[in-house]
Amino acid sequence: MSAPVTELVGSYVERVRGGDMGALPSVIALIVLSVIFWAARPVFLTEANFANLLTQGAAIAVIAMGLIFVLLLGEIDLSAGFTSGVCAAVLAVLLTDKGWPWYAAVAASLLTGAAIGLTIGVIVVRIGVPSFVVTLAAFLALQGVALKIMDNGRNISITDDTIVAIANKNVAPALGWVMYAMLVVGFAIIQFRKLRARTELGLTGETTPVIALRITVVAVVAGAAVLILNSERSRNPAVNSLVGMPIVLPLIVALLLVWTFVLNRTGFGRHIYAIGGNAEAARRAGIKVDCIRISAFMLCSTMAAVGGLIAASRANSVDPNTGGSDVLLTAVGAAVIGGTSLFGGRGRMLDAVLGAAVVAAIDNGMGLMGYSAGTKFVVTGFVLLLAAGVDALARKRARLHG
Repeated sequence: MSAPVTELVGSYVERVRGGDMGALPSVIALIVLSVIFWAARPVFLTEANFANLLTQGAAIAVIAMGLIFVLLLGEIDLSAGFTSGVCAAVLAVLLTDKGWPWYAAVAASLLTGAAIGLTIGVIVVRIGVPSFVVTLAAFLALQGVALKIMDNGRNISITDDTIVAIANKNVAPALGWVMYAMLVVGFAIIQFRKLRARTELGLTGETTPVIALRITVVAVVAGAAVLILNSERSRNPAVNSLVGMPIVLPLIVALLLVWTFVLNRTGFGRHIYAIGGNAEAARRAGIKVDCIRISAFMLCSTMAAVGGLIAASRANSVDPNTGGSDVLLTAVGAAVIGGTSLFGGRGRMLDAVLGAAVVAAIDNGMGLMGYSAGTKFVVTGFVLLLAAGVDALARKRARLHG
């Protein structure tokens, strides 16, 4: 084993021993689930099903990203699922009934999400009602709002080509490789700039070979994904060719990069972590705790609106069940399974994507094996409980290691 690999592995093992498990549990879960489902149904690891998994978990991943802002504060938003449904309903009514252009309807949908989050945040922060109670009330009320918007049960079709394309069309293969190159180059620039900044400050950290190894891993994994998605997935290519990554994938990657930058490289993100760790200490340090908390609820609901947009695109329609059923619990489960703590102060945007991948793999794989919805819920619940247990043990180990 070369020195860079030894250094990287040693550093990671030390973090795990200290309670910082990061993405390890979710990655292991993905590998184990993939092996099990592939052994039972080899179609699980085909190119077509890989693309299907990406679109299947897209809406949950986006809603989970928004929930991470709230979970990092040690709060909860039980209304995120139906917030996505209400915002999708607003989008559908404006597009289909009012004839608005897609960009105006999308803007109105996102503003609706932000307004819902602002209302929740103000009640929680200014009045002092616990977020569990406020968002539970919103969970119930927003179901009624969705019914009112859609005339007590009407199904509204989405026919706008731009909206439908988000979850149903693919990026041209050449453009996919261009995006891949931009991702790898951008990641490399960020890594080396971080190294240079630490060096200028006289801080010890990762060496150049270790960073080069990390960039290589990202390049190989992302390149393999693009290569698979650029292969022909249609059973009848002459009639309907299916090549290229789904359009929703670059959207999720863009959101992941933006929000990761916000959490890791901005004062706003550092303040969220500080408040989640100790709100009173953050207040005494001069952080505007109330404003940050309200902003987190607004971001959560706005991302729920984006999730509703993706769900509406995938279904080509919106109905009163959009955002209902198990959407909320699955999104919260995705964040926790990915590694975000329910107790606040620890989590990353990547957790939402990894957790959503695990949830989508369970749903997709067990569906291919012919299991009922009840069995899927039982297995997903068990995985969520296991993830919460790992989180509790990790926190206990972190306290023991100081």
